[in-house]
Amino acid sequence: MSNIVLASGSPRRRELLERIGVTDFVVRVPEVEETFPQGLSPQEVVSYISREKAEAAVQLCGPEDIVITADTMVFLDRQRLGKPRDEAHALEMLTALQGRRHTVCTGVSVCQGARRLTETESTDVFFRAATEEELRRYIATGEPMDKAGAYGVQGRGALLVERLEGDFFNVMGLPLLRLSRMLEQFGVSLL
Repeated sequence: MSNIVLASGSPRRRELLERIGVTDFVVRVPEVEETFPQGLSPQEVVSYISREKAEAAVQLCGPEDIVITADTMVFLDRQRLGKPRDEAHALEMLTALQGRRHTVCTGVSVCQGARRLTETESTDVFFRAATEEELRRYIATGEPMDKAGAYGVQGRGALLVERLEGDFFNVMGLPLLRLSRMLEQFGVSLL
């Protein structure tokens, strides 16, 4: 019997797996330095890091385990926006995003033994124009401080989002439809 291993410390990814009925899984978080070669496209960056996480994670697992890793990043005009360092940095990021389109990319890897599969998902997110006071009030909630791009679409950050083009769950950190199709290739059907 194969165990499903989520190789991520993200509480959002755990929640998303549970939402689609994957409740019998273990979490093992590999230590990976999230660096990547220069000159990669956003999709190549998240794929590269997801594969690096997968390589580290399979060392912590048995040969029959099905390992899931993911890496999500926010890009504005191909510039990566990570997690804010402090409130001033969060304001800087949110100000840059407001009234504009940005892209959230996730690389997902599914592995079992020597078999590896990595795919990417991209979602365009359109922020509404917001006032500095609105952004400051949002930052004061604390929600943006541990999230790439300084917002959480599943929380109060939704009030800044005008619309999405693509997979909503990708913006939360795990493209569920893509993951389910990848898992099917490993004999795991979620429906």
